[in-house]
Amino acid sequence: MEKRIGTITILITDRTQSAEINSLVSDFADIVLCRQGLPFHDREVAVISLIVEGTPDRINALTGRLGRLKGLTSKAVLT
Repeated sequence: MEKRIGTITILITDRTQSAEINSLVSDFADIVLCRQGLPFHDREVAVISLIVEGTPDRINALTGRLGRLKGLTSKAVLT
């Protein structure tokens, strides 16, 4: 299957999920090219953006596992 480049944006409203998010991103390190995080302390929300390159199945696997966590929303956009 052909590799694609894309982004995954994660909006976190429950900061207690940080360890689980970090663990998932580490599990998929083979497809993560870049990670950028921005906490908004005054709004109690954080944003993480990932640049990824991998098969659609692998990228969707990461997005799906993130989507099962409470207190966050994630979306993927692929080329």
